[in-house]
Formats: sequence, C-alpha cells, structure tokens
Amino acid sequence: MKWEKYTIRTTTEAEDFVSSMLADLGVEGVQIEDNIPLSAEEKAQLFIDILPELPPDDGEASVSFFLEAGEPHEELLAQVRDGLEGLRAFVEIGAGAIRQGETEDKDWINNWKQYFKPFVIEDILIKPTWEEVPDLQGYRHVIEIDPGISFGTGRHETTQLCIRQLCWHLKPGDKLLDVGCGSGILSLVGLKLGAGRVTGTDIDPICMEAARENLLANHLPEEQALFCQGNLIDDPGLQERVGDGYDIVTANILADVIIPLSPVIPRHVKQGGIYISSGIIDFKEEPVKAAVQAAGFEILEVSRQGEWVGITARKL
Repeated sequence: MKWEKYTIRTTTEAEDFVSSMLADLGVEGVQIEDNIPLSAEEKAQLFIDILPELPPDDGEASVSFFLEAGEPHEELLAQVRDGLEGLRAFVEIGAGAIRQGETEDKDWINNWKQYFKPFVIEDILIKPTWEEVPDLQGYRHVIEIDPGISFGTGRHETTQLCIRQLCWHLKPGDKLLDVGCGSGILSLVGLKLGAGRVTGTDIDPICMEAARENLLANHLPEEQALFCQGNLIDDPGLQERVGDGYDIVTANILADVIIPLSPVIPRHVKQGGIYISSGIIDFKEEPVKAAVQAAGFEILEVSRQGEWVGITARKL
C-alpha cells in the first residue's frame, strides 16, 4: 500500500500541541523530527552504542503524518490547517506549512511499537502487551498496555506526573474519575492501586475500545469500570451519567481544555476530594492555577517534569 506523507514545519515548543491536534482529528500516529538531545533515560532505551551527532537545536521541528494514497483528504487537510491556525493563539508554531510527499509501503501505524519498551514509575512496571518481562519480582504492580491509536503508553511526562500523584493520594476503595482517559492508563493504575470504581471519559470513540481492551488485558473486573464517550465540559447527558461523589478526578489533557473543564469538576468530586490535572506546558501554569482556584479548589502541589506541569488540588 502507498501512503501520502504530509509534513508540518513547526517548532519544538509546539510539536506536542500539533501532535495532539492531529490525534483529535483521527490521524493515526505521527513522526516527529527535531534536534533536541536525548535524555539519559531515552538513550538507555536504545540498542546502539554510538548515537549520531545532531546539529545544535535550532527550535525547529517537523511533524509528519501518513494518509492512504489515492483517497480524498482535502477535508481533513483543511481541518489540519484550521487546527494549526487555532494553535497560533497560544503557542508559537512557526511556519505551519504542510508539505506533501509519498512513502514506500510500510506499516506506519504499528512501526512505533519497536520504541515502546517496559519502564518503571515509582514501583509500578508498565509494559507493552506484546513484550515479555522475565522477572516481575520487586514490582508492586504490573500494568500491560496497548494504546492502539489512542493516547497513552504512560511514557509521556504528563502521564507520569499524574501516576505519581495517584500513588500518593489514592486510597483503597476510592472512586476515580479519569477525564480524557485515552488508552485508560490512569484508570488501570487507579484500579491496581485499589480504587473501588473508575469512570473514564474521552471525546474519541477509539479510546473507549482501547480502554476496555486494556482493562481485560490486565484481568481487571469489568464491573468496576465505566468508559463513556463525550465532552464533559458541555454534555449534560454525560455529566449526569458520570455522576458525583468521586474521591479523585484526573485530567491529563491540555491547559486550554483544563481551564474550561475546571468549573465543571466540583459537581463530580466530593468535599475534600482531589483534582489532579496535567498536560500543562510550563508557560500555561498560572492561567490553569487561576482556573482551578476559581473553581473552589485549594492547590496542594505543583509538580514538574521537563517542560510539563502537574497541579494537584483539594476541593474546599
């Protein structure tokens, strides 16, 4: 099969935002190219001794995505261009031009799997479903994950910030709401840590399937989990279905979603309940903190990893 390759010229600052925007439009996987040096942890995941020497980081990046050749893509490309223009309002995206090319016949949807290796957060081992780990001793919990084409292997800094806060705050029997659940990784962590019930929401129907499949892959009871498609911000029916009385709410999304989401959260979380938000680029920290506080929460902790920020708050 032939694939058309579309490359967006952008900035390293915006590459995560562009990738997220493409995922929201249903684009199945992206390829990011930049000159940002690998971290020590990332180098440890590679099976080569000598890394190629990159030129200095110039702040530029390319985000490429692949569409089946011969199919009409004008409508999707128009949505991508609109999405890029929307991003300009809060992040420097650079040129934002889209260049088209053609690729050889490759399985672009699945090739990323060679880079997803087992890793540990706190004492939780997270591993892809297709890899075997010889020795599982020494880990409090093991979570198997296959995100498919939904967001969430657990490797991203924003997800790790949430997982650490769940390890600290979640108590056995707690009721957990995971807004923007993606692959269900935070819901799985919650159940492994002893949550009595989890509810996950996401606007993408693909995430519903991925989350349920990952629940089964981890042999977790289906009756303890509910995954609902929809936008919790403005969907009264979904808000009603989700219900209230949650001990913990997580929202690993983006700052510009967390800000309008935060006023909706108080109706779902109990008095004294915990609200964990992440996916916040560092220069958006103050507007998110202001939105969280305005919604009636006391900020307990601001945690950081790389350029990403997590905010943990308690309902007053």
